[in-house]
Amino acid sequence: MTGAEGLRAHVVVQREHFVVDVSLQVPAGATVAVMGPSGAGKSTLLQAIAGLQPLDAGEIAVEGRVVDRVEKPRLRTEPMRREVVLLGQKPRLFPHLSARENVAFGPRAAGTDARAARAGADDWLARVGLPGSGERMPHELSGGEQQRVAVARALAASPRVVLLDEPLVALDPETAGDIRRMLRDQLVSTTTVAVTHDAADAVALADRLIVVESGRVTQSGLVRDVLAAPASGFVASIAGVNRLVGVASGGTWRSGDVRLTSADPASRALAATDGAALAAVFRPGDVRVAEAGQESWPAVVTRIEPTLGGVRVHTDAGAVDLSLDAAGGVAVGDGIRLRIDPALVRFVSVL
Repeated sequence: MTGAEGLRAHVVVQREHFVVDVSLQVPAGATVAVMGPSGAGKSTLLQAIAGLQPLDAGEIAVEGRVVDRVEKPRLRTEPMRREVVLLGQKPRLFPHLSARENVAFGPRAAGTDARAARAGADDWLARVGLPGSGERMPHELSGGEQQRVAVARALAASPRVVLLDEPLVALDPETAGDIRRMLRDQLVSTTTVAVTHDAADAVALADRLIVVESGRVTQSGLVRDVLAAPASGFVASIAGVNRLVGVASGGTWRSGDVRLTSADPASRALAATDGAALAAVFRPGDVRVAEAGQESWPAVVTRIEPTLGGVRVHTDAGAVDLSLDAAGGVAVGDGIRLRIDPALVRFVSVL
C-alpha cells in the first residue's frame, strides 16, 4: 500500500425505505472489505461506484480524478470513464467466446493488438491457476474455473479499481478457499472494494473493514480490530462472539443480575465510569457451565444450535459451546448458570 489516493467515494442513493449514505476512502493498492446485513445497501454502493447506479448526491474520484459528482438539488457533472470493473456472484462469461478470448476482450476493446491481447490472456489464465485452458469454452469449465476466468478477465483490463460483490458465495468451501487465496495474491497491488458476508473473506483479503447497516456506516477500522470489538449485534454475529449490552458499575460490567469483570486494562478503564454504556464481548467457546459454588450468572436456554463440534446453547444471557455429551440433558427453557475467566472478557463502549 503506497498511501496514494486510489478511490474516494461519497455515495448517496435514495432507496425505497431508507437512504444509502456511505463514504469510503481506499488508498492505492489497498483492499477494503464491506460487510452488512442483506439489504443494507452494500450492492448499491458498488453499483454506484461502477457507474451502474446514478447518484442522488455525492462524489466519486478515482486516483484523484472526479468521475462523478451530484450536488443537491441534483446538479450533476457529466460522468467520466472511471476504469472500474465489477465482479459479482456470477462469472457472466461470454458463452460464445473461449476462455482466452473472454480474457482478451477488455484489452482488445481498449485497442491492444489481438496477438498481444491473446498472449496476455494466456498469461493471466496461468496466473489464476488455469494454464493451458485458453481454448476451453465456458460450458466446459466448472463453476470455480469460470470464476477464475472472470477474475482474469477483470484484471486483464488493467482497471484502476476492482469491485468484488460476493464472488465466492456460490462456490463450495474448498473451491472458495482456493479462489480466495488466488484473489489475495492477484489483488496485492490493486485498489479493491470487496463486499462479503464471510468474515474469512474480510480477514484474508482486506486491510480494513467498514460495516454498513441500513445505508449507514456503523463501524470501521482494521479488520481484526472491528471483529474483536463489535459495535453492533450484526458484527458480533459474523465474528462469532457474544455481545451483551449493559453498564459500568463499580469497575465491573452489569446487566440485571449478570455481573462480569475483565482482566484487560483497557476494559477496566472503561468500566471505571459508573453508568457508562458498555458491551461485554467474549467467545461462546470460552464460556463454561458452572458447578455449585462457582462464581457465575443465571441464564435461560432459548435455542440449541448444532455445530461441527457439538452444540451452541443460546441463552438470554449469552451463548455457550458444549460437546454433545455435555449438552445431552439441556433443553429449551432450562435454567443454567454460566461462568467465564475474566481474562477472556473485553468491554467495549456502546455508542
